[in-house]
Amino acid sequence: MGLADLRKKPWFKIITNAYVLVLTVFVIWMLFIDTNSFLIHLELKKEINKLEKQKEFLKKEIAKDKVIIDKLSNAKELEKFAREEYYLKKKNEEIYLIEYEDSLKTTNKVP
Repeated sequence: MGLADLRKKPWFKIITNAYVLVLTVFVIWMLFIDTNSFLIHLELKKEINKLEKQKEFLKKEIAKDKVIIDKLSNAKELEKFAREEYYLKKKNEEIYLIEYEDSLKTTNKVP
């Protein structure tokens, strides 16, 4: 089977057609080589999805922070927050911190 036999085959005529060759090179170029290739579009789509998830998470966090800010606009809530989080106290007042054994962070050392 030589080159002359291959040229007689119908599929060889289709493959060696100039339009088919140019189209094949174009498709390969657009899918893999070009700066706007299909692979880069897939990577960018993944990045967009990741950023949209992060956006939704941050929107929820902003909503939580707005609720906290609204609560802290009240003087009594602000005082409560300062006492609980930062252990602030009034004059002539003492604060005792009671920690339970199960709330302490301990490391179990095995001999």
